[in-house]
Amino acid sequence: MTALVGFVAGGLPLTGSVSVVAETGGGPNGLAVGPDGAFYICNNGGFLFRTVAGLNRTRPGIHPGYTSGRIERFDPRTGTLTTLYERCGDQPLCGPNDIVFDHEGGFYFTDFGKNRLRDRDHAGLYYARADGSMIVEVAYPLTTANGVGLSPDDRVVYVAETETARLWAFDLEEPGRARKHPYPSPHGGRLVCGLPGYQRFDSLAVDAAGNICVATLVTGCITVVAPTGEVVRQVMVPDGMVTNICFGGADMKTAYVTMSGTGRLGVLSWPEPGLRLAYS
Repeated sequence: MTALVGFVAGGLPLTGSVSVVAETGGGPNGLAVGPDGAFYICNNGGFLFRTVAGLNRTRPGIHPGYTSGRIERFDPRTGTLTTLYERCGDQPLCGPNDIVFDHEGGFYFTDFGKNRLRDRDHAGLYYARADGSMIVEVAYPLTTANGVGLSPDDRVVYVAETETARLWAFDLEEPGRARKHPYPSPHGGRLVCGLPGYQRFDSLAVDAAGNICVATLVTGCITVVAPTGEVVRQVMVPDGMVTNICFGGADMKTAYVTMSGTGRLGVLSWPEPGLRLAYS
């Protein structure tokens, strides 16, 4: 494991202020910038939360205001919020979670599903067009599909499962269609790695070298995984509920890490540049 050096965290940014740009209702989760400059939002419809030892935790059950999961588009220039997708074919979206655009203008997203007291939904991976005209199922069933990201050449889409702490790769034949690997793969994906012990995966980002950086719950770290499956290192974060990472800065070596247990945003220097996203 690697200790975290030069970590800055707080409830507010180091400079500037926090402002609300849209009230979506439900549970806005993953977000990506599209080719038109709009924000595309995975809205899970709402989670239930509890506080344990002063830290935020999700809990099973359906939020009383839940109606459906959905993909939304918010135009920051006009302030317009629209719903693009609430279902794929005959299947309703239950809890869209994370999203990434490819360089063709479409996007992949995960549907985590919903956890109830005695059962949970199967999860899935989907591909859709940004204009609302097409959505297809790429892989199903997954178990608590969470983080999603693309390889630097857009030929592989990665999905992190929360409860299994497994990272899957889907080798793409074309946008929205993955080559199916045979049994015993449960959904046609290729297993990249699985973590030992009780660890859980959340969202992820890919770096410029193609390594997959996965927010890891319980352990409280970012797990860096090579495309070949080796765990390169784990970078510790001062929160057991580290839920996401993204890269920015002129050299793409600034990492932003969300810490949901304490509701903070962390900023740190990263040794390698992150992969610049298609439209960010």
